[in-house]
Amino acid sequence: MIVRDFLRTRTPFETAKTALFFYFVITQSLKLCRHVQARGITDSLRDSWTWTYRQVLLLALKIPSVKKDVQQQMNMARLEIESKLVPQGADVSRHLVLPDEGKSVGWILAEMEKMDGELGPHADWRHGKLSGAVYHGGEDLSRVIVAAFERYTVSNPLHPDVFPAIRKMEAEIVSMCLRMYNNPDGAGTMTSGGTESIVMAVKTYRDWAREVKGITEPEMIVPATAHAAFDKGAAYMKVKVHLIPVDPVTRKVNMKRVRRAINRNTILLVGSAVNFPDGNQDDIVALGKLAAKHNIGLHVDCCLGSFIVPFLEKAGLSDGEDGGARYKLSPFDFRVRGVTSISCDTHKASSHHSIQLYYGFAPKGSSVIMYRDAALRRHQYYITPYWTGGVYASPSLSGSRPGALIAGTWAAMQYMGSDGYLKSCREIVSCARTIANTITNSIPELYVLGSPPASVVAFGSKSPEVNVHEVGDAMSKKGWHLNALSGPAAVHIACTRLTLPLVDTFIADLRDSVQQAKLAPSGKGTMVMLYGLGTSSAVGPEMVSEIATMFLDTLYKA
Repeated sequence: MIVRDFLRTRTPFETAKTALFFYFVITQSLKLCRHVQARGITDSLRDSWTWTYRQVLLLALKIPSVKKDVQQQMNMARLEIESKLVPQGADVSRHLVLPDEGKSVGWILAEMEKMDGELGPHADWRHGKLSGAVYHGGEDLSRVIVAAFERYTVSNPLHPDVFPAIRKMEAEIVSMCLRMYNNPDGAGTMTSGGTESIVMAVKTYRDWAREVKGITEPEMIVPATAHAAFDKGAAYMKVKVHLIPVDPVTRKVNMKRVRRAINRNTILLVGSAVNFPDGNQDDIVALGKLAAKHNIGLHVDCCLGSFIVPFLEKAGLSDGEDGGARYKLSPFDFRVRGVTSISCDTHKASSHHSIQLYYGFAPKGSSVIMYRDAALRRHQYYITPYWTGGVYASPSLSGSRPGALIAGTWAAMQYMGSDGYLKSCREIVSCARTIANTITNSIPELYVLGSPPASVVAFGSKSPEVNVHEVGDAMSKKGWHLNALSGPAAVHIACTRLTLPLVDTFIADLRDSVQQAKLAPSGKGTMVMLYGLGTSSAVGPEMVSEIATMFLDTLYKA
């Protein structure tokens, strides 16, 4: 009655305006409730305080004197980055314009060899002191891949009628990976790498949820240790991300928080097997039960596990050590109910000696995204029948793609075979566990994060006298290229075949570096300064982002 009387006294315009106001308030209130439900009241208040504090500091940084000091420090950081990446000196040749006349093959090869040495011997991956980066399968495999490249140099899978062998090889690569992950009746495509596979998965679930469930404001739930490509894909596809913390001991995603974060706009859960930062595995079985219950997607990121985790069971390593107390692998593939997609990097498919140091030993720039069925894969495709150039259809982000990469991947997988990957898995994982056990048993200043079942070992400091990033910087001086982590502060090594002959050297260098970090910390290494800056204040991440932007700019300085 009151509402009716109220409406009689108002014009249609005023009524529409009032309705629009209440619609806005209600929808924003629902968004706020979903956000607080996912993050929790404490974390939501902390995020709000941090955001407010950051805005105040950013305003303070605009004060001329402060801005000048910050700019000077940033300029110094830029010069340091350039000194490490851009070769300097009178003997450095720079090819900034096309030559007037074409050069000979001999000149080109000689110039490439010269460029390889312009930054000194520390830039040579062949010494093996790397964390991941190069997934080398041996000189014989390199020759196989080069032969495939040469045969299919000009091929393009965009034209399957012109290059039928490339179409066949790509389909066979997907089929082999599906069987490796126990879903022979599934579907998939190749992509240019793990990041594209993950971005394509986000796109697929966004489009699936929009068509099937009518969701127009999609949200996804991602462990804090999941690959940054999920954030990248969400940013590209306009999907809201709820980042869920992991258990500080097990390093598995907090399932209670995952359950709380699910709402009617949730389209996707994410788990890793294994994750990049510390090499641990999320509880895929528990995530699968939630995904099935709520009829939402579950993507398992196996890009780093790739051709290691599927072979752990056959290698006799999946049960871990000490009766499963350490390094046990839990179910993770399509045999788990609720798993709807998996990404696997074929350029991480291992072997005996080559320049493909990830575990599939295929050439860099190749990955596979797999789906439980072809119906789900259709949401990954982009198709338009309205282009004036004709009907346009592509399975992934790229249109034209290098068929030579597909041929090289197919050749590498045929060369390695199941036995080759099994042998590689056994050797690499045994190497990683040797490092992890040594840290746990005989380097009291350090501890291993979680219980990594595969090839990655991350270590932090449990001694107040040792900054683990000082340890990382000391290892850098000994020629090791390791990865620094944050949350918690740690350093990791991704073991590859290049690590195998150097495991004793790594352990000896690590012991020495711990003592150096304890007795004579420099405070000036890259890890210490960069990650110290990132946690120094609320604007630390913005400063680190600026330095990262400088790094990217430097990549294109000729």
